[in-house]
Amino acid sequence: MKENITIVVLLLFNFSSQIYCQPNSNQKILLIRCDDIGMAHSVNMAVKEVIDLGIPFSASVMFTCPWYAEAVNILKNNNHVSIGIHLTLNSEWKNYRWGPVLGKEAVPSLVDSNGYFFPSRKLFYENNPTLSDVENELRAQIKRAIDTGLKIDYVDYHMGTAVDKIEHREIVEKLAEEYDLAISRYFGEVDVKSLYNDPIEHKTDSLTRIFEEIKANQLNLLVYHVGMDTPELRSMIDMNSFGLKEMSKHRNAELNALCSPLFEYLIRNNNVQLLNYRDVIDSLNLKNMRRPNLTGY
Repeated sequence: MKENITIVVLLLFNFSSQIYCQPNSNQKILLIRCDDIGMAHSVNMAVKEVIDLGIPFSASVMFTCPWYAEAVNILKNNNHVSIGIHLTLNSEWKNYRWGPVLGKEAVPSLVDSNGYFFPSRKLFYENNPTLSDVENELRAQIKRAIDTGLKIDYVDYHMGTAVDKIEHREIVEKLAEEYDLAISRYFGEVDVKSLYNDPIEHKTDSLTRIFEEIKANQLNLLVYHVGMDTPELRSMIDMNSFGLKEMSKHRNAELNALCSPLFEYLIRNNNVQLLNYRDVIDSLNLKNMRRPNLTGY
C-alpha cells in the first residue's frame, strides 16, 4: 500500500514544487485535514467518529486548549491519522478562553489583561506582539505536542494568525525546520472550497460540488471543522463578526457529511485516493516544501 501511495503522489509532483499533468492519468488525490482538535470535548468526540471510519486523514490539534490531553488519548495508536499542531495565537469564544502555554508573564505582548489570547488577528496585531514572544510561545506549543509522545508530522495555523505577517511566517518556517515538521500548504496543495459556510441543511448535498472541484494531477486539500451539537458547543459564541451563528450545528453537519454514505460513494466513484500528511511527507520529503503565495486557516 505504501509503495502504491508513493507512486501516485510522485506522479503528481516533479520535485520543484510544481504540479504537472501526467498523460492518461486521472487519479485524484485528496488530503482531509480536521482542524481545532482539542478545542472542546464535543470536538474530540466528533474526531473520534472520523477515526472510527478508518480513512486516512490529518488531525490538527490545539495544544493550548484545556481539552488537548483528551485529544492525545483519542489520537494515539491510530496509524491512519497524521497529527499536526494547530499553532494558536487567538482565543475567539466568549466565556471560553485560553492563553499561552508559557503563561501571560512570559509572553505579555500576546495576551489581554486577563492573560488570554486576543479573539482576532486585528486585536492581536494592535497589541504589537514582539517577535521573541511569538517565537517562544510557538516553540512551547511544539514542545508540548512532542512531549505527549504523539508522532507529530506537521504544523498549520489557527485563524491564519501565525503566518499573516511575513516576519511571523519566517518564525513558523524556522521552527518547522528545527523540529523536522512539515507545514500544511507547503507542498503545492490546492484548497477545495470547504463546507464551512454552506447552509447547515445542505452540507451533505454540497459534497457533490466538492468532488467536482477535486482535480487530477494536483494535491487537493479539504479542511474540515467537525463537532457535535451538544450544550457545550452551543454555549460557545464567536466574538468575531464573521463567526458562524449556530456553530455547533454547522460542525455537526460537517461531521455528518464526512461520515455519510454519499461521501463514501463519491470517493469510490470519482477515482479519489485519500492521503494524509505523513503519506505526502514520506513521498515528497520535507526538503521539497515551498512557501505558498496564499494564506489560509
